Amino acid sequence: MENLVTPLVDPGFWAGRRVFLTGHTGFKGSWLALWLHQMGAEVQGYALAPPNSPNLFALAGISELLHNRIGDLRDGAHLRACLTSFAPEVVLHLGAQALVSEGYADPVGTFATNVQGTVNLLEAVRYCPSVGAVVVVSSDKCYENREYTAADRGYHEDEPMGGYDPYSASKGCTELVVSAYRRSFLLQRGVPLASARAGNVIGGGDWSPARLVPDVLAAFSAGRPVLLRNPDGVRPWQHVLDPLAGYLALAQRLHQEGAPWAEGWNFGPTPADARSVGWVVEHLARAWGPDACWDKGDAPIHEAGTLRLDCHKAHTRLGWQPRWDTATALDRSLAWFRAWQQGADMRQYSRAEIDAYCDAPGLAPTAPTLHGDTSCPV
Repeated sequence: MENLVTPLVDPGFWAGRRVFLTGHTGFKGSWLALWLHQMGAEVQGYALAPPNSPNLFALAGISELLHNRIGDLRDGAHLRACLTSFAPEVVLHLGAQALVSEGYADPVGTFATNVQGTVNLLEAVRYCPSVGAVVVVSSDKCYENREYTAADRGYHEDEPMGGYDPYSASKGCTELVVSAYRRSFLLQRGVPLASARAGNVIGGGDWSPARLVPDVLAAFSAGRPVLLRNPDGVRPWQHVLDPLAGYLALAQRLHQEGAPWAEGWNFGPTPADARSVGWVVEHLARAWGPDACWDKGDAPIHEAGTLRLDCHKAHTRLGWQPRWDTATALDRSLAWFRAWQQGADMRQYSRAEIDAYCDAPGLAPTAPTLHGDTSCPV
C-alpha cells in the first residue's frame, strides 16, 4: 500500500471495509473511489453512467477498481436491492443532480434525484443491518442566502436552510430529509447519519458543463475568450481532495464513536480564502499564457453573489483543515489538464495526486491578490 497516511484519514480503518458509494461515476465520486481503492476498501458504486465524455471515471478505469452498478437513485427498489445485497459497513452518498443551471432546466428531475433519491437511499439503509455509518454529501447552497460580505465569517451549520433556485432548494430539502431520518429512525437503531456541506470543488478530471474551471480551460484550449456571467461573484473554491478528506474522516468518526458526530458539517476554505470568479480566471489565464483572456457575458439565471462557509466546527472538533489553498488548487487542476492533453496515464497521475495531497502540510490562506488584467479588450 502506498503512502496515504494523514492525521485524519486512516488507511487502516478503510482497508477491507465494505463501502457503498453513490455517484461514483461523477467527478468527486471518481476521485473518492480511487482513494478508497488505494486504501484497500471494497467498494460498490451506484450511479448513472457518466453524463459527458471525456470523464475521469473512464480515463482512470474506475470501473475496474470496484463493483460497478449503473442505476438511478429515483428507482428505490433497485437501489435498495443493490445496497442490501452488498451489505456495506459505510455508506457515502455523493449521487446527485449537481448543477444550478440544470436545476432551472429540469426542476422536477432535480428535486426527484436530490430529495426523493436521498429518501430512497435512507429507506434502504433503514433495513440494512450491516450499515454502521452514513455520510450524505450536500452543498454550501443549502443555506438561506444572506449575501454575506467580505467581513462576515460565512455560513455556519446551525443557520436556516433555504434556496432561491431549484438546485439550492433541493439541497436545503435534502438536509431536512437527513435530519428527519436521523432523529426518527437511524439513531434509534444505532446508525449515525451526518451531512457534509462542501463549497465549489475544482480539480483535474472535471468536464461538467456550466462549471467555471472546465469552461475556462475549454475556452483557452480553443483560443477563444471566456465569457463570465458574474466575475464579481465570490465562492469557496477548494481542491476536490480537501472535502473528500473531510468526508472520510467524518465517516471514520461516525463508525467508531457514533452519535456525537451525527450532525451537519461544513468543509471549505477559510472565509478569507474565498475568491471571486474574476480572481480565479485571472490566475488561470496568467498560468496558461498570453493568449488567454476573458470578457463579461450575460447572466441569464439568478445566482448568489457571495458564498462563504464557516468551517470552525470541522477545524476544532474534527481536526480537519484545508491542505491546498485556492491558488494551489488551480495550479494542480491546470497541471492535471495538461498531463491529460499530453497523453499521460491518468489513473497513475491521479494516484500520485492523492499521494501528494496526503503528504502536504496544511496551508494557511494567502492574502487575496490579482494578477495583471487579462480581460479582453473592448
